[in-house]
Amino acid sequence: MIHVPDVKATVEWYESIGFNVMAVYEDSFAVVSYGAGWVYFSEGGKTSNAERREVDLYVQVDDVQGVYERVKEHAPIHLDLNDTFYGTREFIIRDLNGFWITFGQRL
Repeated sequence: MIHVPDVKATVEWYESIGFNVMAVYEDSFAVVSYGAGWVYFSEGGKTSNAERREVDLYVQVDDVQGVYERVKEHAPIHLDLNDTFYGTREFIIRDLNGFWITFGQRL
């Protein structure tokens, strides 16, 4: 569960980068999915800033290059595609609330 300042705007943003909207309840609670993973949003949260990392979301994908190509049109890339020492290829963006999202694929 991620508490956000504006559920409707958050859902719209996540949908723009490829998440599927599963349900929205009175603009105060929503569920989105990416592959088999689901993310829940609830009202009442605040945005992150440079000094505070409220949320780090990790999304495992089958085609990180394809996701990267689609996502870079909608969000600034915080850390470009790279291969990690723990065996994944991944990149990091920040969402409209300043929350960190890493998309990764096992090598």
